Amino acid sequence: MPWQSRFRAIREGNQARVTGANGSRPVSDTDSFIDEVTEEVRRDKLFATMKKYGWIAVLAVVVLVGGTAWREYSRAQAEAQAQGFGDAITAALEASEPDARIAALDEIATDEPGARAVLDMLIAAEKGAAGSDVEAVRQLQAVANNADVPQIYRQIASYKALSRSADALTVDDRRAGLEALAVPGQPLRLLAEEQLALIDIEVGNPDAALERLKSIAQDSEATAGLRRRASQLIVALGGSLDDLTVDVQDS
Repeated sequence: MPWQSRFRAIREGNQARVTGANGSRPVSDTDSFIDEVTEEVRRDKLFATMKKYGWIAVLAVVVLVGGTAWREYSRAQAEAQAQGFGDAITAALEASEPDARIAALDEIATDEPGARAVLDMLIAAEKGAAGSDVEAVRQLQAVANNADVPQIYRQIASYKALSRSADALTVDDRRAGLEALAVPGQPLRLLAEEQLALIDIEVGNPDAALERLKSIAQDSEATAGLRRRASQLIVALGGSLDDLTVDVQDS
């Protein structure tokens, strides 16, 4: 070992420089010898530790750099896929006829359930625009019943299906479905309440409709647009806005 060679060299040099009758070494040479040997021992131990455990530090650096690179690659891939998906939808919707738009949308391939749900809802909207309400509702209900689709997309699809023409679903079916969406805490609660008010008007129950509409107009979660629509319907039904706690006209 390096410190052992250094030890022998220092020892031989010290022996050659023995002074005095009693053969003692100078104190400075002895201290220097001890310090240098100690330093050599420490250095050898450090090198041995690095040889034994240094690969761990190298591995940690490789994992860190590799993980960062993989995240950046995955993010770039996801962004590219989303951009391509959006571009394909935009191109499909540029067709002049509903049938052509439906065919173009149906050709867009995706394995992601949420993206597929968006495509199906767009296709259903085009079918509805072409006068095929029954087919549109059927496609929307398929999205709503698909357990692989994120919950919010399922609720949106259900709401769209229940909001279609009365020819596609019975009043009782629409009311039952909308009441499920109007449960407190659901994201589409107020929109479902609005549709329930329209059903009340449809079946000849304006008082129930007015009660729902006033509740919507005063709800803190209602958007300005929803409040305006509710207030317009209230006036159209002969109701008054004076007893509302929220000034919907300024909303």
